[in-house]
Amino acid sequence: MPELIINGPGGRLEARYHHENNSDSPIALILHPHPQLGGTMNNQVVYTLYHTFAARGFSVLRFNFRGVGRSQGVWDSGPGELADAASALDWLQLVKPDAKTCWIAGVSFGTWIAMQLLMRRPEVDGFVCVAPLANLYDFNFLAPCPSSGLLINGELDRVVPTASVAEMSVKTKVQRGIKITHEIVPGANHFFENKTEELGNVVGKYLDERLIQFEEDRERNKERERERERERQRQREVERMEAQSGPAPGAGADASDDSDDE
Repeated sequence: MPELIINGPGGRLEARYHHENNSDSPIALILHPHPQLGGTMNNQVVYTLYHTFAARGFSVLRFNFRGVGRSQGVWDSGPGELADAASALDWLQLVKPDAKTCWIAGVSFGTWIAMQLLMRRPEVDGFVCVAPLANLYDFNFLAPCPSSGLLINGELDRVVPTASVAEMSVKTKVQRGIKITHEIVPGANHFFENKTEELGNVVGKYLDERLIQFEEDRERNKERERERERERQRQREVERMEAQSGPAPGAGADASDDSDDE
């Protein structure tokens, strides 16, 4: 994972990128915890998410928000960090323009930025929010949430009680066909100390299920499009046959002449 530098709105952004050679490989962007509380792209939960996505054939990008590590700029209390995330997603989409699906994941503070980006980018098909700060930040902008996704927290999280995350999952308005799933990792705290393997298993299982569903939906859509094309071909064939079986040239004039003779 060589060091990568991305041009961001506030200066250069330090990043790491896992690349899949398949042109249509899915893509995922991972956002780290609060920069002023020690959050970086090398956070153990971010690292776990990064490799969980990569193990499933995703091209994955994680980066440091402005002012963190070797990223330029200064902390901006949210707006600047959202702009950083948008620039990172732009870069990822330029590298993988044919990606068959696009995901975003966040950890703690990163979930707040991730969900704001989700609302602005309709191409995002799914999300994973780990330890979302449901009791500290306002998520009411998810009205409705445009994509299905996973909310996951630790059973022993003292920063964000499970009840707050559960309430967020229930109160989040969704469109038809959109589902918010809430999972709890037993014995895990806010930082998932000694529980990252369990976290990776839960997220991995969810991704596996969603990717299978995505492929099934894609095949159904392809079959519907093939059927529509067959119907268009049938209609063109009917129109061609009708054109060929029309009245012979001069038939109308002959009929007129016969009536005049009578």
